Amino acid sequence: MFNEAAFRFLRDLKANNDRDWFLAHKDRYEADVKGPMLAFVMAFAEPLAGISRHFVADPRPVGGSMFRIHRDARFSRDKSPYKTNVGAQFRHEACTRDVHAPGFYLHLEPGACFVSTGLWHPDPDSLRKVREEIAAHPKAWLALKAKGLEVGGEALKRVPAGFTPDHPCAEDLKLKDFYTHVPLTDREVCAPDFLARYAQACAQGAPLVRFLTRALELPW
Repeated sequence: MFNEAAFRFLRDLKANNDRDWFLAHKDRYEADVKGPMLAFVMAFAEPLAGISRHFVADPRPVGGSMFRIHRDARFSRDKSPYKTNVGAQFRHEACTRDVHAPGFYLHLEPGACFVSTGLWHPDPDSLRKVREEIAAHPKAWLALKAKGLEVGGEALKRVPAGFTPDHPCAEDLKLKDFYTHVPLTDREVCAPDFLARYAQACAQGAPLVRFLTRALELPW
């Protein structure tokens, strides 16, 4: 569904990140980036249902799984109006409008594409629940990592208050995010089998998402 034209547009946008240029080339964005991504979201609905029926692939152009191309620059020194990447997140049905909810993510950026599964920057209550779940079920958490899942994210320097420093999962209790990161080449994204490749990466990360979802008392 994706081809080199999508990456060409994103590279050109990075070199010309202003409103006039974007409006003059909006037809390219619609045809080469937005259209293929929405088609991908629609096509991923069936493989996603095979992973969990409680996660949503929403192909709506606004308010769906695809992120807006416009940046929120209100609190940033960088006032460039557009993102130079395109992304989609497949979230739990209970929190479809929350980018900080458990889910499956696709990030397309020239030379920096990746798949991610898990939880990014959760709110304090959700973070507490995940840490408590890890602390209460260390064997289940360590079993995830034994399967080869590398869970990363920002972390504290010390084990947070309320948890013992000698806990077998002490290093993971320091985490403030819980996600996997699987890099992709631009060529892989443009290959005919990319949907299957992405679905496989999500299926491999699904045990982590299942653990996090249950920690937040959501159905899997």
